[in-house]
Order: sequence, then structure tokens, then C-alpha cells
Amino acid sequence: MNPYVRSFFIPAMLGALAPVVGAAERLAEAELEPVVVTAVLRPAPAEQLPQSVTELDSARLEKSGVQHFADVLSLVPNLSAAGGTSRPRYFQLRGIGEQEQYQGAPNPSVGFLIDGIDFSGVGMPATLFDVQAIDVLRGPQGSAYGANALAGLISVQTRDPLSGAGGEAEVTAGDHATRSAGVALGQAESLGGANSRVGWRLVAQQYKGDGFRHNAFLNRDDTNGYDETTLRGRLALQTSADFRADLTLMHVNLDNGYDGWSIDNSRITQSDKPGRDAQRSDGAALALQWRLAELGELRSLTSVADSNILFSFDGDWGNDAFWAKQPDCRPNPSLCVPYDFTSSTHRTRRTVAQDLRLTGDADHRIAGRASWLVGLYTLRLSEGNDQLDLYNGAVYTQLGSRYRARNTAVYGQLDMPLDGPWALSAGLRGEQRQAHYNDTDAVAFNPTDRMWGGNLSLSRERTPQSHDYLTLARGFRAGGFNIGASLPASRRQFRPEYLWNLELGHKQRSTDGRWNWQADVFYMRRVDQQVSSSVQVDPTDPLTYEYYTDNAARGENYGLEAEGGLQVDPHWHVGASLGLLGTRYIDFAYNMVTYDAAFNPHVERRDLSGRAQEYAAPWQGSLSVDYEHASKLALASGGFAKWQLHVDAARSAGYYFSASHDQRAAPHGSINLRAGLVATRWDASLWVRNLFNQDSALHGFYFGNEPPDFANKLYLERGDTRQIGLSLRYHFPEL
Repeated sequence: MNPYVRSFFIPAMLGALAPVVGAAERLAEAELEPVVVTAVLRPAPAEQLPQSVTELDSARLEKSGVQHFADVLSLVPNLSAAGGTSRPRYFQLRGIGEQEQYQGAPNPSVGFLIDGIDFSGVGMPATLFDVQAIDVLRGPQGSAYGANALAGLISVQTRDPLSGAGGEAEVTAGDHATRSAGVALGQAESLGGANSRVGWRLVAQQYKGDGFRHNAFLNRDDTNGYDETTLRGRLALQTSADFRADLTLMHVNLDNGYDGWSIDNSRITQSDKPGRDAQRSDGAALALQWRLAELGELRSLTSVADSNILFSFDGDWGNDAFWAKQPDCRPNPSLCVPYDFTSSTHRTRRTVAQDLRLTGDADHRIAGRASWLVGLYTLRLSEGNDQLDLYNGAVYTQLGSRYRARNTAVYGQLDMPLDGPWALSAGLRGEQRQAHYNDTDAVAFNPTDRMWGGNLSLSRERTPQSHDYLTLARGFRAGGFNIGASLPASRRQFRPEYLWNLELGHKQRSTDGRWNWQADVFYMRRVDQQVSSSVQVDPTDPLTYEYYTDNAARGENYGLEAEGGLQVDPHWHVGASLGLLGTRYIDFAYNMVTYDAAFNPHVERRDLSGRAQEYAAPWQGSLSVDYEHASKLALASGGFAKWQLHVDAARSAGYYFSASHDQRAAPHGSINLRAGLVATRWDASLWVRNLFNQDSALHGFYFGNEPPDFANKLYLERGDTRQIGLSLRYHFPEL
């Protein structure tokens, strides 16, 4: 095992997770409420769910994050994200997930919801302002979410309008031209009845930053910058204990630059035509809940999402003056210039989803014991991709594609108490996807995939605070298409993938809520595994670098996840997480074309059997420390402010970037700090991200991009450098 794990994370886990005998008398008197996870078919406290779940609550998000879900990714065991975009939208759980969608049909392995609205594959709208919690469910969600959640689910929930949370205003300023301002206003009031209330909440926020790059050719610092606007409105009406309606509207506009790559793998770029990563997403959801006297609870969720995405980049990452100065080009610059590639993809995506679920209540159980629920789900997705590649200003490649799919599913779940502390839960989902694809190269597909998945869980409740579980689950992911004029017909289409997951876990919290921990071990077997790969068809032409998905025979993923926290005394809290992951391909080999020094092609057999999968770090860990102490600063309003200090450290092992080559990311980590003063109505905090300016790689390509010989080379997209900022927040009382 890596010595860093031995010397740092293992002691941290033991200290943070173990409920030390005798510690109770040193703990504070306040009791913490159990966390309820809503991103499941039957909402329940986290420690009662028979699966691996991480919940980041609002307090953790405010302390550890600044603007986006990307800020807190490292806090979740066995969760990672591929770079290649200005904000993460391609996620991996337990080593399973996509690295890009430059080409091909949308086919995410990790589901992504914001207030129940499906943004799977386009997760960039996940800004953090006024977010209540983020749930991350690891492992296949075959019963609950089907084809879009083979590896797991990420669910973002904003603040409930009926929570009576009041409002807040926040301003932030920092280096790298960082500045933001946001305001959230809300009110909840009674309509006169005992269970009759109405509430609303409005949110607006603007964030800007320069993106941590300097473009030397254009002498600009904003070519990779952020310009992000979030608007959100929520309305909730509860007329009685038997009916509630929730309406959510959102608009997120991320007009970001994209200039993340450089020839020398630094943060100083040479591109003459920097790209953009702009995404405008609108979403709406209407949730209705009725309590029916004859059956139970009927729940309807109708959601719509519409995303307009422009992704472009400078394909050669340079300019003619730069190339002409390179040592291999000086003897004869005409071999290297003109050399100007650009690529642009305009992507539109719309989803309309309807989920109708009936949950039996205590008076309508099967055989008087088994709780039940049944549901119907439909999703209509349409997506268009228009790709344009230019070489020296002329059209090199132009391809337009249209994709439509309709998913229809029926699902159900039974929860049966057994003798003593034991309980059994079983879920089943059958789903059909009918897809239609066509493009301007006269390629068309019309497949239908019929898939099924589910789960079977045996759990034991030792005490109300201590639970064990054993779960067997089957997830699935639909087949899809690859596009690109250079790809052979045999690689245009790929089959569905299935995933079997066996998981054993334990969850426990103290009766007073002052410590908690959970741990699980899992084994996952992948059948017809979908593998993302790439090939450069012409070694002298970087824009023939094609991305495609293929089916490997089998694969396996296995490991351990653990996390927890301990309130040491009234002032100190310690938390930690650890993820261990082993992966390998089984019986996976394919033919690839290589070129000699004279650019003559040769076919080689590439065998990855036994090799680890990409974006699957063998270990990840995090450690957080919180300190809180009343200050001697008396406030004009009465009372005293409190000093707060938050430190979180995260570390990850290296991993393979792709199945198409054997280049790896180096181990990396960061330490973040936030210190400030907190009063009843306001707080001020100084924060530092990446305190020791540690280096990291978000993404890696291995191909030829430098004239005149275009030798293969590893190119890295570097992570952010150290950033320092100040945030001020004022909390409004309820209106």
C-alpha cells in the first residue's frame, strides 16, 4: 500500500471513525438529527438504506465549496470526474463513467438530477449557491433510475420553500479576477389550517473568474474564464396533510471560455483561437403528492430540461508564429505553417420525463406485513450535434446528427420485515429504449433495447442506530452509436452493458448523534462492458482524432468505502473518508493502426486483459477538521460572534487516462482552508483553495499534435493553482 495511505489516511480513519470509549463525557450536549436521503424510491435516514450513500449537507457545502459541485468532488469516496470541459459534466463512480461526449449518442452511466430534473451527461448547471444537500448513491440504481444510473446517482436538492429558512445575500472576491454576488429570498406561512402552508423561494447569483490561464499569444488572462449566472424559483403549496405541490423553475447560463491545453503542459497557452464551453440550461419540475385513503400515497413528478451547449477549442493549441520558431521547424518553416485547426460542436438536448408512483401505506400492506410501491416512468430525449472542423480556414469536417430516444419503464419494490431484527427488500425494473439516429453522412440506426435490473437486500437493525446490510443489485446501460466519418462501420454501434453488484455494509451512529460512521465492501461484474476509446486515423492530422465507444467482453470493479465523523468536544469536529478501488478488464483486445517514421500504417493487436480501467484511482481519501469557539467580540445586537476554522485535505492515487493508451495521471491532492467569524445574522470568512499550490492533471491525451513529425506525446490539462478569497454573507429573517 502507498506509504501516504499508511502514514496519513489509515490513522485518520481510525481516529475519526472509531467511537472511543469514554469520549461521551467530553461531547457537546446538542444532538444532531439523522440525515434523510430523498434520492431513493422510499426516502429514509442514510443509516437505514441498504446501499452506499454520501450526503453533503448545506453546512459542508458552504465550508468546503465556493461556487460549483467541482469544489467538493474529492470529499466523496470513489467519485471522480474527467476534465476536458470548463466544469465537470462527465463523472465516474467506482471507476465507471464517461470521459467525454464529443461524438455519439448520449449514454451516461452516472445519473445527475437537480431538484428531480434530469441533467445526466450535462451536469455543469450544478452551482452551489442556496443548495440544501447533495446525495451521491454508489452502485447501480437499477430499480429506481434504470438506464441512466448504471454506476450510481448524484442528486442535488436546493432549499425547500417550506423550510422557513429566510434568505441570504453573499458577495465574494478573490484573486484570479474572482468575484460573485448572490441573493436568496424566501417566505413560508400558514394558510390557517393545521397542516396548510405555502412557501416560495427566489435565487439569483452571478460568478466570474479568469480560469487560471494566461494566453501568451493574445496577452489575455480570461480565455479560460468563468461567467456563470444562476436563476432559480421554487413554490410549494401544502393544503393539508394529504396534499402537497412543488413547482421548480431554473435557468443556469455558463458562458465560459475554454483554453485549458498547452503544448508544454503548462498553464501558459499559445492558442490564437481560444474555445468556448458555453451551456445554457433551463429546467422545470412539478411534483404532486396525494395521500389516498384507499391505497396510500400517489406521487407524480413531471420534469423538462432544455440545454443549449457550444463546445469549441483550438485544435492545434498554437499559432503560426509559435510553430515557426520551434527548433524542428526553423530550417524550413513551410513544413510547419500554416497550421491552424479549430473544432466546434453545437449541441442541443431536451428531456421530458414523467414518473408516476404509488406507495402503499401502513393500512395497505401485502399479507399485513410487506410494504410496497409500483411505478411507471417515461423519458423522451432529443439531441442534436452539429460538428464543424476547420483547417486553415476551410471546412475540413462537417457533420450534423439527430438523435431521439424514448425510455419506458415499469418498476416496483417490496419491503418485508422478517423475524427479529431482519428485513428483506426487493426491487425490479423493466425498461425499453427505442432510439432513432441519423446524420448528414447518411448513417441511420433504429435499435430497440429491452433491459431489466433490480436489487435484493437483506438488512439487520441491531439497534435503531446500527444497521448491517447485504445487497445484490443488477444495473443496465443502453447501447448507442458512434459518429465520425473516419470510423469504420464495425465501430458505429455498441450493445447494452449490464452490471452485477454485491455489497456488504455497516452503518452506525451514536444515540446522541455525536459520532457516525459507515463502511462497505463491494464486488461488481461488468458484462458487455462499454469502453470509451479513441484513435488518430491520420498521424499528420490531429483532427482525425476520433472518439468512440466499444464493448469489451467483461470487467470487474471491487473495493471498500468508509466515511464518518466525530464531535470530539464542543469545539472540535473531525471527519474522514476513504475509498479503495481495484479494477481490471477481462478478455478485452482490439486492433489498432500504428505508423512508422515514414507514416506507413501497421495493424497491431492491443490486449488490455488484466489492465486497470481508466479513471479508477486505487485509493482516494479526505480528512476534515472543524474548530469553533465563541469570541470576545460583543455585538451591538447582543450576544457574541463565533470564530470558525475549517480545513479539508484530499489525496488521490494516479490512474489511467484512457483505454487507447497506457499514460497515467500522477498522484495528486490539495488542502483547502476557511477561517472566519460567524454571528446570528452575518458571517465573514477568508478562504484558500489548494493552500500549498499542489499540481494535478484533470485530463490527458496521448497523440501527435506538433509539426513537422507529429510524434505521439502526453498532453495534460492542469488543475487550478492556489486561490485566495473573501466571502461576506448576511442572513435575512423570514419576511
